[in-house]
Amino acid sequence: MQQKQLLVGVDVGCHEHHVAIGGPSGIVEQFEITHDTRGFAYFFARLEGQARRHKLPVVVGMEGTNGYARPLDQMVRAKGYTLLNVNNLKLARFKEIFATPAKTDSIDAQTIVTLMMMAPLMKQAKESLQQVPVIGEIEMQLKRISRRRRQLVQEKVILQNRMQADLQSVCPGFLDTIKKVDALYVLRFLSFRPDLRQLARLKEATLRSIPGIGKTIAQRLGQWQETATFGPEAAWVGPMIVEDAKRILELKEKLDALEAQMETLVDNSSLSKLLLSIPGFGVVCAAEVASEIGTMERFDSEAGLGIYLGMAPVDNSSGKYKGTKSPRQVNKRAKAAMMVALGHHVRLVDESKMYYKKKCAEGKKHNQALRSLGRHLTRVIWRMVKNNRIYESKSVVATAA
Repeated sequence: MQQKQLLVGVDVGCHEHHVAIGGPSGIVEQFEITHDTRGFAYFFARLEGQARRHKLPVVVGMEGTNGYARPLDQMVRAKGYTLLNVNNLKLARFKEIFATPAKTDSIDAQTIVTLMMMAPLMKQAKESLQQVPVIGEIEMQLKRISRRRRQLVQEKVILQNRMQADLQSVCPGFLDTIKKVDALYVLRFLSFRPDLRQLARLKEATLRSIPGIGKTIAQRLGQWQETATFGPEAAWVGPMIVEDAKRILELKEKLDALEAQMETLVDNSSLSKLLLSIPGFGVVCAAEVASEIGTMERFDSEAGLGIYLGMAPVDNSSGKYKGTKSPRQVNKRAKAAMMVALGHHVRLVDESKMYYKKKCAEGKKHNQALRSLGRHLTRVIWRMVKNNRIYESKSVVATAA
């Protein structure tokens, strides 16, 4: 079969990328580029020269698009070339089947070109390549902001757990006085003095001058002050606790600012607004799911969307054994956001609650029942987007009324 495209395979690295170009007669050129302006200019100059020579449209296959390949992948799209994302897991399986005597980055680039050549002939090879869709600027901003927010939340949880453990060892009894260690008034109280032991000598008027501490909380802290004891490590662990409290306060301010940005962007994203109409989906969950999806054009069916969101298990049967397993081509961020939203959704919609209880009665665990519900909700989301309709539920309408 005559090859009608100039196929370009790019093995992406941190600082250098290996490139292989395949023409009608096979691999016609191989070279290496650096991840800088000079390397990018050299890359496109070689591609344009081969395209003029062979008079064929250019198709670029690249590992890890939107990762280490940035901004090269975006520049490829800007040039008008077709960009394919190479599935790393399926590429590894392809290398196992069609093994080479050696393994180098240059050979990997050749393998990508071979995979692209075989795509029209093999279904498995075709499934390993996905054309990178055009994603709107709003969704791209939401993706960056939501991912940064999640990183800051993870940092806050680590600090919070460490501070709680330190307080338990250095200042026994204090955690029993407060309700939540990450409450604003607690963090402000802990960071009010550089020495943690000085907090036991604050007067009530001084306590009430701290934002968030009123009469009731001041009295509760006063009762703790009467019996406050500090361990021998308080002299050098105390400043660590104060530092962690200040950092958590700072993180809370940054998270509030990011969530305000997300709320503004959600209002301008059609996919986010549709998700926001589903009970249980708040601004954060809707923004995370919508930004990780980017555009529905990347999916051929709702089944593909279900797998991407981690809501659709795949068959894992052998002989008499019939079972399923979680697919590996799952967006873990989108799945985590979906599970949080489903946890709220199941309490707000009667139909969903009944389905969840039915699955639990069948012997499924909590997360399994939620994923089963999520699989149905994925179909609903698919139809909502295709028909541009918001979510409707009789039970929610009746509750609102």
